[in-house]
Amino acid sequence: MKISDGFDARRLRPKGPSNWRLRLGVAFAALLALCGLLLSLAGAAGLFGHSPALGELNASPGGAGVLLGSGLLILWLGVWLWRRCRRRMRQPLSLNIASHLMKKHD
Repeated sequence: MKISDGFDARRLRPKGPSNWRLRLGVAFAALLALCGLLLSLAGAAGLFGHSPALGELNASPGGAGVLLGSGLLILWLGVWLWRRCRRRMRQPLSLNIASHLMKKHD
């Protein structure tokens, strides 16, 4: 079978939308989780009596506790956002069909 010069097989498949927005969301979520981890580690170090990592912010036990709590909250938010973006990136962009009608992969 002869293929003409103007034939392009890529035109037969519909082009899916780009997922740069979700990739940037994943990168932002990873940075958010990393900042939360570092803040919670600095707060834990202040609670355990080591030298204050952020100066006067966690020199007192109350400040270190607030720093630990806010760091854990930011860490949780980053992990939640990362998982949500990854889940949306992996969703197929095909027909919406009920899950019980699809093939079973055991």
